[in-house]
Amino acid sequence: MVKFIDGRGKDIAWVMEKLNRRWQASFEKERNAVLEILSSVRQQGDEALLEYTARFDGVQYSDAREMLVSPEEIREAYAKVDGGYIDVIKRARDNIRKFHSRQIENSWTLLNDDGIIVGQRITPLERVGVYVPGGRAAYPSSVLMNVIPAMVAGVPDIVMVTPPGSDKKVNPYTLVAACEAGCKRIFKVGGAQAIAALAFGTATIPRVDKIVGPGNIYVALAKKEVYGYVDIDMIAGPSEVMVVADSSAKPAFVAADLMSQAEHDPMASAVLVTTCIELATNVVEELQKQVEELTTRDVILASLKDFGAVIVVDSMERAIELANAIAPEHLELAVRNPFEILGSVKHAGAIFLGHYTPEPVGDYMAGPNHVLPTGGTARFFSPLGVYDFVKRSNIIFYPEKALKAVSRDVMEFACREGLTAHANSIKVRFKDEG
Repeated sequence: MVKFIDGRGKDIAWVMEKLNRRWQASFEKERNAVLEILSSVRQQGDEALLEYTARFDGVQYSDAREMLVSPEEIREAYAKVDGGYIDVIKRARDNIRKFHSRQIENSWTLLNDDGIIVGQRITPLERVGVYVPGGRAAYPSSVLMNVIPAMVAGVPDIVMVTPPGSDKKVNPYTLVAACEAGCKRIFKVGGAQAIAALAFGTATIPRVDKIVGPGNIYVALAKKEVYGYVDIDMIAGPSEVMVVADSSAKPAFVAADLMSQAEHDPMASAVLVTTCIELATNVVEELQKQVEELTTRDVILASLKDFGAVIVVDSMERAIELANAIAPEHLELAVRNPFEILGSVKHAGAIFLGHYTPEPVGDYMAGPNHVLPTGGTARFFSPLGVYDFVKRSNIIFYPEKALKAVSRDVMEFACREGLTAHANSIKVRFKDEG
């Protein structure tokens, strides 16, 4: 059911070799299709969008203006969603907003004694595009996680795109979440064609400065291809969780947490690292027992079989060393004193501390963003946040006296680099002063 690795007495490299690592396919066929779609939308605009929506989603729009969600559709969505669930969305929204408000950066300046002013100006992006997957699954939580940081950052124009259903409507849960988050413009178009529209603009859908949000392989490849025309958040891979546990962990809890990520995708990765052989054995038994009760059983079993692992190591220091080597998207520290070892964790998208902080509470209610780096990229990427929706401009002011004081130094730099025009821009300002 799941690979068992006895890493006691072994080094980290040996353990890593035993893990089934998710390989990166070339996806050449899909990439070629994406390139064709991007080119068509860039050249033909709305006409291409309507054609691809009819071909891929089976939805015929008589006019491009039909792509925009109407106020009537929003009212209809609210009527379909239970009021209790709307209250849940609002509580999650408030937690997410509260957390991300702490990430706000302020502009600043520094005045030196000689009158020089330097500083940094923080300004929000002008327009952001949020992609939201459609199909059978609806993820209102992802809508909140992508829209709210942009709102907190002060982005004045947030445009959301999502595939339409066969009824030409947006999933009501997705639509309600978008409205509660503050999104004003929502378009019923998805796939690579929606990414193209956001990147290049059409008569109906405006060009944005940045595109965020998850999607299928075509969406991911499209985001990768348009990077440079616009900014993007990241290229996210299948979900992953690592649970680091000692003998105080409850096998039932650990097994449940592993499966909570395995159910996302057959390529999701769920790994337990523990210092307790008894816990490892009991967790495997719990996996076998609990999985039978879950509707996503087949996906979980496929994920655990191909990319899951239960690893036993000699010490907690070795367990954390392995966690840092893998740099998981989600890291649970299911140990007696998680705060004692938190400082040793160097690489993880999100860190969950203790026996009563399971990963799903971070997905939905805690407030920190659940858009996280995957595939080991937590070594150099960070979770989505307010800082992803602002840009920084440096500020420099020199009075005449201060520039004269450094003029020779600047000209020396410029001449040494063979940039005589650089030197001249300083020289002409003081040429009459000898």
